[in-house]
Amino acid sequence: MSVPIVVHGLSPSGGRSVAINGQTVGLAHSDQDLVEFLRRAGLNDAWDLLDDAHWIEWRGGRAHRYEAA
Repeated sequence: MSVPIVVHGLSPSGGRSVAINGQTVGLAHSDQDLVEFLRRAGLNDAWDLLDDAHWIEWRGGRAHRYEAA
């Protein structure tokens, strides 16, 4: 199954790279950052999507965790 939003694993300095439809849109350091990226992409209901596996795949770490590995 392919989802439109991928939150990649933790970077060594903290934060997670976020891709929407295969395009990297930024480095999130919190759910607030992630929601802002999604809002800029036109997803105004972004808070409701954070735990929806049809929309977001959390890779390489637990969901909602952004601190340095």
